Amino acid sequence: MAKASVEDMELRRACAAAIASAGAKEEVVFSIRVAKGRGIFEKLGRVAKPRVIALTSKNSTRGDQDRAFLRVLKYSTGGVLEPAKLYKLKHLSKVEVVSNDTTGCTFILGFDNLRNHTVAPPQWTMRNIDDRNRFFLSVLNICKELFGRLPKVVGIDIVEMALWAKENTPTVTNEVSSDNGPMREVPVMREIKVTVEKDLVSQAEEEDMESLLDTYVLGVGEADAFSERMKKELHALEAANVHSLLESEFLIEEVLQGLEAAHACVDDMDEWLRIFNTKLRHMREDIASIESRNNKLEMQSVNNKALMEELDKLLERLRIPSEFAASLTGGSFEESRMLKNVEACEWLAGAIRSIEVPNLDPSYTNMRAVREKRAELEKLKTTFVKRASEFLRNYFSSLVDFMIGDKSYFSQRGQLKRPDHADLRYKCRTYARLLQHLKSLDRSSLGPLRKAYCQSLNLLLRREAREFANELRASTKASRNPTVWLEGSTGPSQAPNSADTSTVSEAYAKMLTIFIPLLVDESSFFAHFMCFEVPALVPTGGPAINKKGAKDRDNDDDDLGIMDPDGNDMKPDSGTSELGTLNEALQELLDGIQEDFYAVVDWAYKIDPLRCISMHGITERYLSGQKADAAGFVRKLLHDLESKISVQFGRFVDEACHQIERNERNIRQMGVLSYIPRFATLAARMEQYIQGQSRELVDKAYTKLVSTMFTTLEKIAQSGDPKGADIVLLENYAAFQNSLYDLANVVPTLAKFYHQASEAYEQACTRHIGGIITGQFSRLFEFHRRIEELSFTITPEEIPFQLGLSKSELRKVVKTSLSGIDKSINAMYRRLQRNLTSEELLPSLWDKCKKEFLEKYDSFVQTVMRIYGNENIPSVDEMRELLSSL
Repeated sequence: MAKASVEDMELRRACAAAIASAGAKEEVVFSIRVAKGRGIFEKLGRVAKPRVIALTSKNSTRGDQDRAFLRVLKYSTGGVLEPAKLYKLKHLSKVEVVSNDTTGCTFILGFDNLRNHTVAPPQWTMRNIDDRNRFFLSVLNICKELFGRLPKVVGIDIVEMALWAKENTPTVTNEVSSDNGPMREVPVMREIKVTVEKDLVSQAEEEDMESLLDTYVLGVGEADAFSERMKKELHALEAANVHSLLESEFLIEEVLQGLEAAHACVDDMDEWLRIFNTKLRHMREDIASIESRNNKLEMQSVNNKALMEELDKLLERLRIPSEFAASLTGGSFEESRMLKNVEACEWLAGAIRSIEVPNLDPSYTNMRAVREKRAELEKLKTTFVKRASEFLRNYFSSLVDFMIGDKSYFSQRGQLKRPDHADLRYKCRTYARLLQHLKSLDRSSLGPLRKAYCQSLNLLLRREAREFANELRASTKASRNPTVWLEGSTGPSQAPNSADTSTVSEAYAKMLTIFIPLLVDESSFFAHFMCFEVPALVPTGGPAINKKGAKDRDNDDDDLGIMDPDGNDMKPDSGTSELGTLNEALQELLDGIQEDFYAVVDWAYKIDPLRCISMHGITERYLSGQKADAAGFVRKLLHDLESKISVQFGRFVDEACHQIERNERNIRQMGVLSYIPRFATLAARMEQYIQGQSRELVDKAYTKLVSTMFTTLEKIAQSGDPKGADIVLLENYAAFQNSLYDLANVVPTLAKFYHQASEAYEQACTRHIGGIITGQFSRLFEFHRRIEELSFTITPEEIPFQLGLSKSELRKVVKTSLSGIDKSINAMYRRLQRNLTSEELLPSLWDKCKKEFLEKYDSFVQTVMRIYGNENIPSVDEMRELLSSL
C-alpha cells in the first residue's frame, strides 16, 4: 500500500475546512480524488467531472453509536472545495466494479435509501488500482467496526484484495502540538487488519493459507500456480472417493434395507397421525358448533331483555293518562280549569313529538301500535283544537258585546271618556297560554281566531272613536273664521277679522293623543296575544302624552309572559315572514276608525282653514314616532291623515288663488291691489301656525300664492292704460316689499320672492322715469341718439357735415330744449306726481328721475365735446345745481 503523501494530507485538510465551513462537526478519516461520470454520457462525448470523496465520522454526544458518512465535494469557480452530496454509510448496500472498464478503476456505490431508483447511479473512477483498493479497504473496515456488517462486493477478487492489503501498510500522520511551537506532523506506521467475513477471509484462514503455500514451496504472489495445484489435487480426491464407494457395496445394501424398514415405520406412523388428526378435527368442529350455539343463545337473551325494556318505554310513551284525555275531550274552559287544560296541551304536544323522528327511532315509525297511537293523538288534537277555537270565538264576542252594551265605557254628553281596555286585556291574558299551545298543535287554527278577535274588537274601537269624536266636536267652542282672505270686495287696507281658533288644534291633538297610543297598544297586544312572531312592537321615542295617559300605559303592561311549550320565554324572530299576515290582520282590526279622524279634520277645516298647518305639524310629529312593525296600520292612518290635511289646505290655497285671479275683471284698477297687503296678513297668520315639519307645506302655499299674485299683477298692468302700466307695477311691487320686509328676513321662501319683487320694481321705475325724461326732452336726446347711431358707420369728423347734424342744428336744438329749463324740470316733476297714487314713493322716484336725467345729459355733453369741439352748452355741474335748487 502506498505511503501517505504530503498531497494527501493537504487534501484532507482542505476537505476538513470545507466540511467545517458548512457547519458540520465531523472528523475526516480518508479522502481521495475521483472522477464522476454516468457511463452513457462519456460515450456521448461529455467529460467526467472532478470530485473528492471523503469518509468522515461523528462522535455521538449522547452515548450512542458513532456515525459515519461519505461526502462528495466539488470544486467551486475559485478552485475551493465545497460540499456537494452526503451519504450515510449505514445505508451502503453494494460496492460493484464496472465490468466494462478493463482497468478496474471504475465502480458504483449502491445505497438502499435512495428514492429515485430509475436514475442510474453515478460511476466513480480512481486514478489507479492502489487508490481504488485503499478506498475499498477504508470503507469495509469502517462498516465492520461501526455497523458489524459488510456491504456486498461485486466484480472484485476478494483474495487478491486481501493479499494486497497484507503487503501494503499505509502511514497515518498524526498532528501533535508542541510546547514551543505550532502543530507538527508525526508519521505513524499501522498495520491494516482486514477482517473478511462471508466473502473475505479471516485472520486464521490467512495464516493457514500462508502455511499451505509454504508446504507447496509457493510464494504469496503466485496465486495462479496455487490455484492450478489445488484443482489437480481436488480431482485426485474425487477419484479416490468414488473408488472407495465401489468397494463398500455390501455395506450400502445393509444401509438401504435399514432405510426401507424405517420408511415402512414412518408410513405406518403417518397413517396413525392422519387418523388422529381427522378425529381431532371433528372434535374441534363439534366444540366450535356448541360454542356458537351458546353465544347465539346468550346474545338472544340479552337482546330479548333489551327489547322488553325498549317496548316498556314505548308503551309508556303510547299510554294516554285518563285525566289528560278527559280535559282534552270534554273539559271545561273556565278560568279555574285553565291550568289543567294547559297541562293537557303540554302533554299532548310532547306526546306527539315523542313518537316522531328524531325523538323516536325510525324503525318504530311503521309499527302498527305507533301508527294507531299517532292517529289517536291526532284525533285528540283535532277535537281539542275545535272545542277551544269555538269557545274562544264565542268568548271574544261576548266580551265585546258586554262592553258595547254598557254606556259607561263611552264618551257621553258633557263628558269625554278615555277608552280603557285594561279589564278586556286582563281577561284575554287568561287564555294567552292556551292560544300559544293551539299554535303549536295546529297553526292553521289561529286564522279564524284572529279574524273573530279582529271583528269583535273593531266594533268596540269604532264605537269608542265615534262617540269620542262627536263629544270632542260638541264640547269645543270656537268661532268660525272666514275663508275669504284675498277677495277684492273690501278696501285694500282691510283684512278679514280672525278669532282665536287654537281650541280646534287642541281638539285634534287630543284626538291623536288619546287614540294613537291606544291603537299602537292594541296592535302590540294583538300581535303578542295572537302569537305573531315579529320584532319589538311598541315604539320608543314617540310623542309624549299627558300624565294620565302615561300612567295608564305604565299600568297596562302588554307583556303576556308567553312561553313556549318547553317553558322558555318566547323571543320573536326578527327575520320572520309573518309581518305581512300581521298587517293584514291589523287592517281588519282597525279598519273604519279613520273615518272619525277624517270627520275631525273636516270640522277643523270648516272653522279655520289655516289650522290645517298646525294639524299637519301635529300629525307629522306623531308619524315620526311610529317606527314599530306592528304599528303599520297606525303609520298608514297617520299618513292618510297627513294627506287629508294637505288636500284640505290645498283647497284653501286654490280658493285663495281664485280670489286673486278675480281681480283681473276690474280693468281700471289703479294703485295698490287689495290682495297685496292682505297676503302679508295671511302670511303672518300662517307663520304663527307652523309646527314641526309643516314648513314644507307652507312654503309650497307661499310659492303658489305669490306666483299667482305676480302673474295677476302683470296681467292687470298689461290690460290697462299703457302709460300707467309701469306705475301699477312699481306701486304694487313696492307695497309687497314694504308689507313683507319683516317676514322675508326670517322665511327663505318669502325672501326669494322679496328679491324678485325688488328686481321687478327697479325695472318698472327705470321704464317709467325713462319715458318721462324722453317725453320732456325729446329733441335733445333724439339728436344725441342720431349722433350715436352714425358713430358706428362714419368717423366723428364727418358727423357735423351730415344733414340735420351740423353745428347750427346743434345750437338750435340746445336753445330750444334748454331755454326755460326750470319750467321743463317742473313739468317733469308734475308728470311724475300726477299718475302716482302712493305719495310715499314720490321722493325716491324723483331722486331716481334726477339721477337718470343727469346721466343722460352727461352722455350728451361728452358726445358733443367729442364731435363738435368746444360748443357753448350748459355743463353737467350747472345742470346738477339747477336740479338741486328746484
